[in-house]
Amino acid sequence: MASAKSTIVQFTPFSSLVQPTFWHELTRVKIDVLRLSEDRLPVAASYSVGRSVTDRETGSEVDLGCHLTLGGEAFQPDPQLPPNSVSCTGTFKNFNTIEEFKAADKTALFNQTADEIWEGIKTTGDVALLNRFLLITFADLKKYKYYYWFAFPALVTKPAWTIGEPGWQGAGDVLGHDVLATAYFLARPASSSSSPSSPYEIAPLSEYAAFFASVPPAAQLVCFVDPSASAQHPGWPLRNVLAFLRARFLNQGAAQSRFGVVEVPADAPPAAAAERPAAVGWERNTQGKLGPRLADLAPMMDPARLADQAVDLNLKLMRWRILPALNLEKVAETRCLLLGAGTLGCYIARTLLAWGVRTITLVDSATVSFSNPVRQPLFEFADCLEGGKPKAQCAADSLKRIFPGVNAQGISLSIPMPGHPIPPGNVEQVKQDVAQLEKLVDEHDAVFLLMDSRESRWLPTVLGKAKGKIVMNTALGFDSYLVMRHGARADSTEPASAPRPTSKLGCYYCNDVVAPADSLTDRTLDQMCTVTRPGLAAIASATAVELLVSVLQHPEGANAPAPPPDFKDDSDEASPYRSVLGVVPHQLRGFLAQFRTLPIVGSAYDRCTGCSEAVRSFLRFLHSILRLLTFLPGRSGHACCRSYARTRKTGFAVLLRAFNEPDFLEALTGLDKLHNEGEAALESVDWDEDDDEM
Repeated sequence: MASAKSTIVQFTPFSSLVQPTFWHELTRVKIDVLRLSEDRLPVAASYSVGRSVTDRETGSEVDLGCHLTLGGEAFQPDPQLPPNSVSCTGTFKNFNTIEEFKAADKTALFNQTADEIWEGIKTTGDVALLNRFLLITFADLKKYKYYYWFAFPALVTKPAWTIGEPGWQGAGDVLGHDVLATAYFLARPASSSSSPSSPYEIAPLSEYAAFFASVPPAAQLVCFVDPSASAQHPGWPLRNVLAFLRARFLNQGAAQSRFGVVEVPADAPPAAAAERPAAVGWERNTQGKLGPRLADLAPMMDPARLADQAVDLNLKLMRWRILPALNLEKVAETRCLLLGAGTLGCYIARTLLAWGVRTITLVDSATVSFSNPVRQPLFEFADCLEGGKPKAQCAADSLKRIFPGVNAQGISLSIPMPGHPIPPGNVEQVKQDVAQLEKLVDEHDAVFLLMDSRESRWLPTVLGKAKGKIVMNTALGFDSYLVMRHGARADSTEPASAPRPTSKLGCYYCNDVVAPADSLTDRTLDQMCTVTRPGLAAIASATAVELLVSVLQHPEGANAPAPPPDFKDDSDEASPYRSVLGVVPHQLRGFLAQFRTLPIVGSAYDRCTGCSEAVRSFLRFLHSILRLLTFLPGRSGHACCRSYARTRKTGFAVLLRAFNEPDFLEALTGLDKLHNEGEAALESVDWDEDDDEM
């Protein structure tokens, strides 16, 4: 029975405590999972025993609040909660615009959650539903501002619960600390026959009727973990616990808070079973008004991380409506080697950054000159002073200033070229340069050939083909450009009768009937400089990067077949020539004078000086011989090392011949025989000259 001194129970409402990791996870869920969907998601939170601290000046106890905590694991199916905490499951709903967030029917959303709690009480008796909550949000991912509003629906009991004598007592003192459990449980004095180790026995809340069947009302204790540290006001979860007991079991009884045992009489009859009681529970904002709160993470975030997430955001937005199948991770993981840090190299590097590529290595042997900054966007005037900074390193440093998250590296390196003889004193340096270039090609997935001369592209072409790399070639004329991907290396698993043998696509040299030679000597000033229309480099560079990304998105990757000349792009997604971004051409030749782009397919040439089997064999045999020597029986490790050294020396000697002897590559590939055959054919023609007709 209620005493004359009983007072109405006042409950401490929940206060949300949202950790920064939750907002980071919400960003990921919004971008990668929800996108434009406004579907509801389950979300997990937790609360634990309320705590207080002692004010050093006054000595009084200061409550730390009645908190419901959300962390970075809130969206996981089985989150790892803090020890000694109670799990709560809620409903999460995000809106796509701030206008939708403001105009949402919040009453309907709140009532739906309250109905779920009441339905659980009346039908299943599932106590896990007693702490259901609602979270609605709008995430401004460009500014990293998150608008949110929590609701913790609590059923209102009429008449109100009251506290009777003897008032609040220490729960640990009454029950003993060994008995205290988490969430909700029942307690009764232990019978003498059971000889318990504790003076109290406990049971789940759902066993109320059976557990208290023969227990006097004054000895019936309903216990719960109280998130409130207040000695006078129990926490918010008690409201729905009492509603649960009132609806299912309780006419009179007792309930226990963390800090005390309280008698809660019920003078009125049990609540009607048909109707849900009224519910309250919207959280107030920091001004104490009913309204949403704002979490502004931008000031507390690392600027480098902000930039990293912003780059990903702009790209991932493509997958919301237009290209759900776009594989951005594959693009970001592609390691790109840019041979040439001039106009093309600068524009290509910037476009790769825009696509989210994280690893970019630039190679160049020149320094920044005064004519560069206006045409090459990674350089500025200060880079030209005192003789000019090394182009490659300067460009890499500029990329890092633009986007600190990029792994950019600049390497000063001269690439040996056919037709440019190597003086004896420079042989060792050239050998080191070749070894370094080969190592760089090994370490990257895509190689861009962006040099100024035709012959400087020869060695990277050979290495890229031999090592099965994606090789992208870009070259400029005055008002025309070429962008192409080299044909992939023949796959040993590809049958000879394959309908689209991608190894038959040609390289930069496949249309030539002469070997690359010295094109740099005896040039006039206009020939020494890149004389081209200023906008052409940006167009060609963007085209080259877009072609690379299209290759990466194709199911066959570097082996993507090129559409034939008569191919009609009917947007058939099942076409073998299409990726999610469209067709994947072999070559694109642009003509700015006509503002026209022409796709071309060029076949591989069996006498090509860049990709023919004859040229690649003298590089490939180095590894073949090494493997053979390694497995020869009876050969010691020292013998293998000596054999390998001799093999490397022999292979470099062949390269020296390609650099030093103008006719070597033509003889190696059979182009010299082609020339002889052509001359013989001309000589065999019987020219009928008639002086009268001339």
